[in-house]
Amino acid sequence: MTKSFKTTNQRIVGVCVAFLVLFGVLWARCLYLQLFQSRQLSRLAEAQHRIAHTLIAPRGNILDRDGRLLATTVRAPSVFANPRQVEAKAYLAHAIAPIVDRHERLLKRRLEQDKGFVWLARHADRDVVDQLVRFQREGIGIVEEPKRIYPNGPLAAHLLGFTNIDQQGLEGLELAYDGVLRGRRGWESTLRDARGRLLVGPWTRRIDPQPGSDVVLTLDSVVQGVVEEMLSWGVKEFRAKGGTIVVMDPHTGAILAIANQPAFDPNHPARVPAEARRNRAVTDLFEPGSVFKIVTAAALLEEGLVRPEERFFCENGEYRTIGRRILHDHTPHGWLTFREVIVKSSNIGTVKAAQRLTPQVFSQYIRGFGFGQKTGIELPGEVRGIVTPPERWSKLSPFNIPMGQEVAATPIQLAVMTSIVANGGWKVTPYLIQRIQTSSGEVLRDYQPSQRERLLRQETVDQLHDMLTSVVESGTGRLANIQGLTAAGKTGTAQKLEPTGRYSHSLFVASFVGYGPVPDPRFVMVVSIDEPRPLYFGGVVAAPIFKRTVEQLAGYWELYGGENRGHKHIAQL
Repeated sequence: MTKSFKTTNQRIVGVCVAFLVLFGVLWARCLYLQLFQSRQLSRLAEAQHRIAHTLIAPRGNILDRDGRLLATTVRAPSVFANPRQVEAKAYLAHAIAPIVDRHERLLKRRLEQDKGFVWLARHADRDVVDQLVRFQREGIGIVEEPKRIYPNGPLAAHLLGFTNIDQQGLEGLELAYDGVLRGRRGWESTLRDARGRLLVGPWTRRIDPQPGSDVVLTLDSVVQGVVEEMLSWGVKEFRAKGGTIVVMDPHTGAILAIANQPAFDPNHPARVPAEARRNRAVTDLFEPGSVFKIVTAAALLEEGLVRPEERFFCENGEYRTIGRRILHDHTPHGWLTFREVIVKSSNIGTVKAAQRLTPQVFSQYIRGFGFGQKTGIELPGEVRGIVTPPERWSKLSPFNIPMGQEVAATPIQLAVMTSIVANGGWKVTPYLIQRIQTSSGEVLRDYQPSQRERLLRQETVDQLHDMLTSVVESGTGRLANIQGLTAAGKTGTAQKLEPTGRYSHSLFVASFVGYGPVPDPRFVMVVSIDEPRPLYFGGVVAAPIFKRTVEQLAGYWELYGGENRGHKHIAQL
């Protein structure tokens, strides 16, 4: 008994010692955690209950040159759910599907996720929100989010571009100046309970977002509206595939309007294919055709290789160049002065005169006029164009290039070309951004026209003015003639290339480049119509669009003198 009792007593003592050791270890561990790990553990505990989310900065506005709003941001309601709070998931998905215009199965899958937050509908209409208020006790919530809107709908859509639902620029100026417009994001964090509900209190932390800057354009939205309307009319009238009009200040390079067809509404960009959103003014290449004769004539006159009254025999409309290649004029001509060659747009006369230019010299003028290089305009997607270097010219190149073949250009490049003649021989860089400013109007950066480069003597410019004015008054551009206003310009009709590489006999680009009023031009305008049918000549298709557009803008620009001065044609549109 004594031995058994002693053994039992030893066991009890052992167990007590073990408990004491274990308690000591636990106490030491607790002491260690309390003294040395308390801050880290507190942070971990808080992190399990703290939730943080990004606060999107108000995106800056885009304004036209007179402060008219082109793009802005408003607050719009978005609908979310906390799946952990939703009990009747199938019922709720069925009930709200027709309200938020989402598929019931999609909503059910979202509500079955083991998350504390899922989107159900973003940027919802107010009537949708009103119908969802009754579901708020069942785990549905509504929050205000920034939404990008374009108050003028399709106006200048190809220039402005658009953003995604998270306010990130995807196309156009919204993409090119995304870093300026989007500002700096903030954040907010707070605690949540075991069911995921947010708890707002002194523990809530917040850093406010910094709003983005406003971008002010050189664009005149009044001019833009007229240009878009006239282009839409022209594309429909001539049953064309599409078209572009560029309007620019020839002295500074400031863009006043760029219109494209097909059009689209940047508020709903997904409703049209990507091709319709393409900014043809900077992305689409085509052979300029006879409008390129401006460059050919300028090079010949500037080099002193031809006189305006020098005569050329135009072979009565058919001229054999190399091998079996026969060059045609649309209208047969005999002897023409060089001035008449340009006015009547004779291919044969132009090519004969251009043989006096060496490939090297001619190429210098082509490059000087801006072909084969980006213009520098602040729009994404601009292409360089195509210019064959002189060392790669074929035997046919000296006959093709002077009349605008073997060269591919964009409408914006044609605007630069035309401005060189219109402004007295100076090359300008087109630009679209006037200034960057805060929402309160404080100027952060003011954009000035780039330094101009002299390309042509005044004598050459005067000779070109005379020729191009006559094109409109009595030549191929007669349908661009505007009563009471002297305009100058050049027509162009270019064959498009087939997939085989051969020139099409049914697909054309009709163009007209013009400026006015002469002798002190205030605007340059390029009209390019893609695949018009059945009429396709630039003088028949593009020239009338130029005329209509200028007539609508003449009063607004106060281009007329005397009694007509200041008459606002545009007010009735």
